[in-house]
Amino acid sequence: MRLPSRRLVLLSLLYLVQGMPFGFLTTALPVYLRTRGVSLTTIGFAGVLALPWACKALWAPLVDRYGSARIGRRKSWILPMQVALAVSCAAASLAVTREDLTLLATCVLLMNLFAATQDIAVDGFAVDTLRPDELGPGNIAQVVGYKFGMMFAGGGVIAWTGNRVGWAGMLLAMAALCLVAFVVLLFVRESAPTPREGATPEQVDWREVFGRLKQSLLLPGTFWLLLFIATYKFGESLSDVPYKLFLVDAGIPAERILLWVGTWGTGASILGSTVGGLLAARMPLMSALGLTATLRVLPLVGRWGLAAFGVSDAGVIGVTLAEEFFSGALTTVMFAFMMSRVDRRIGATHYTLLASIEVWGKAPAGPLGAWLADMKHGAALGYPPVFMLGALLSVAFLALLLPMRRQRPAEAAPAVT
Repeated sequence: MRLPSRRLVLLSLLYLVQGMPFGFLTTALPVYLRTRGVSLTTIGFAGVLALPWACKALWAPLVDRYGSARIGRRKSWILPMQVALAVSCAAASLAVTREDLTLLATCVLLMNLFAATQDIAVDGFAVDTLRPDELGPGNIAQVVGYKFGMMFAGGGVIAWTGNRVGWAGMLLAMAALCLVAFVVLLFVRESAPTPREGATPEQVDWREVFGRLKQSLLLPGTFWLLLFIATYKFGESLSDVPYKLFLVDAGIPAERILLWVGTWGTGASILGSTVGGLLAARMPLMSALGLTATLRVLPLVGRWGLAAFGVSDAGVIGVTLAEEFFSGALTTVMFAFMMSRVDRRIGATHYTLLASIEVWGKAPAGPLGAWLADMKHGAALGYPPVFMLGALLSVAFLALLLPMRRQRPAEAAPAVT
């Protein structure tokens, strides 16, 4: 059964909006800070501004438990978050104009807080409505929409306009897009929840939310599941932040980096995410995970080659596009795998917990990679060893496919009818 096209478009738009703050944080902000002389180590620790994505499981039960039936259970959370996100983007534009890095950091933190909270409600909406056979196309909408947002805010506006709008103009464009999504959602009627196991989702009380969450965490094989989710991006993330800074230090202009990484790279990631969704729909999920995780290693080795033997435009573009493509494919398959392990009665809470573990798992990698690459302290390795370390850790992750393959799907999540 195919998803209704309007539902796919709506999911894509919502994920696009909430992908913008993370795209700005991970792609545009490091380039912006490095061009202003900020150290690699400081830029690496700017990743702490993504903390709301790692902590959102703490307030996910509130989103699952409360909501307005008149406005819509999920919609009543999404709408105010879109307004708050628009305001914080506009404030960040002011901070850039004033070159106030403290205010900018505060705004970026708030942007990610509001986007992460919206993400809980949108994930809940997806879990509420996607059938098992719809996980592939549904997660294409999720990941592709999110990455279009990352492309837009990760420097796409600057690259597309030849830097005529500037950093402040890009942030104002982000605010405007949030308001567009707000207006669209105002005219969307949220369907009534489908009863499950004799009760509607609104009737799930706190005891049942936490009871079901505890039950899911006590299932056999949960340790391997959580370790699998937490580590699949660690090696890749270890080299992601240093890679952008390496390109700056190699003398490549910021607008070209934003074009190659933030625009072309994200485009390749979107294509890879689409392919990953198709693989998730046509192959066993574990087979798709093994294939995409193995292919992801190749461009990570390519980053080491660029740092060890010298850069060229063709080399940078080729490695960047390949890495983004295979990483995008792996991400979509992993998210479909995670969604397949969710108890739908507490969909927002359970999926958010798994997504938070994914964020916590890769969170230390960016600061660690930047610190190891920063030649201003004695413990520095420099760029080539850091890139090779990231590739080797990604190879080591493949060993976790073995215990995961021994788990039967029926053991992965409480039964849902």
